[in-house]
Amino acid sequence: MDDLTQETPPAPPGAAASGSFAPTVAEALRLAAARERTVDDHMFRAGRTSFRLQLFTAPGQRAVAVATQAEDESPSLTNEAESCAALVWQQHCPGQELPPVWIQRQFPGAFGEEPDFQLVTFGESEQYQVHQPRWCTISTERIVHLVGGPVAEDRGEGYVPPEPEEEPEQRFEVIELRRLAQSHPFREDCMSNSSSAALSPSWTDRLLRRSCCWYHSGDWHRVNDMALTVLSRARDEDVKAEDMRRYADAYAAAAGASKWERAALSSLYCPPVAIQPSGDDYISNGFINGQHRVQAMRDAGVARTVVLRLVWPDQSS
Repeated sequence: MDDLTQETPPAPPGAAASGSFAPTVAEALRLAAARERTVDDHMFRAGRTSFRLQLFTAPGQRAVAVATQAEDESPSLTNEAESCAALVWQQHCPGQELPPVWIQRQFPGAFGEEPDFQLVTFGESEQYQVHQPRWCTISTERIVHLVGGPVAEDRGEGYVPPEPEEEPEQRFEVIELRRLAQSHPFREDCMSNSSSAALSPSWTDRLLRRSCCWYHSGDWHRVNDMALTVLSRARDEDVKAEDMRRYADAYAAAAGASKWERAALSSLYCPPVAIQPSGDDYISNGFINGQHRVQAMRDAGVARTVVLRLVWPDQSS
């Protein structure tokens, strides 16, 4: 059912541009009129977002914009609904007090089904700016009725797929903990809160923490000794980053590591959860992953560990 009620009523065609202008499907259909497709731009761009823009206009009538986008185009129409609608309003309907009625379709549909068209309504506006988007399904038949003529449902033959983006190389490297940003753990109360305590915890603190949580319940010195040996051997054998976890697991088993030590070592070489500082300026930036493990290592007095670094092709080694 696409005739969903909305909290904000629509503004009449001659209303001022500030305030509400968000029609429901039923209310949008009251704007039905014979319109002409005056724009069919297969590669319209709004910032970094690209899509096919069909614009339907008629004298004295509010414009209707139909935007379609392929799955490999990003940012998506959904994420950029406000900026896309605002730019079309500014560029193609500058004389209209209200933005075009905005309808979008993104390929593919959910679960392999044909994607629905969505009527995107907005709650507030000022000149060439829209806010508070909401979405509801609208059928092709109703769009045709709204614009008074045929509407293309596909992406268009003029679509130019984006060039495949380069992927960064995953690279494990050894780093001194003092080079990493001060972590701010949020899950465990036993983590040091002050930078001075974090960098130089007392032996009493270390003993008390041995059983307080998973992070403090094992020997990070032994784990990192193994991690450094694993990395050195892997480099000699040219082991790829994506194979490092299996390589580390095999080493830990052969070394007679405990269950906790195997899990901790594995976490250092599993890319989705490996310790990964944010950016190259490790001290200034925070963590993508690993702040709890790094803090537990600091609490144990560990000096060095292994982190995952993403190296882009144009970066020097």
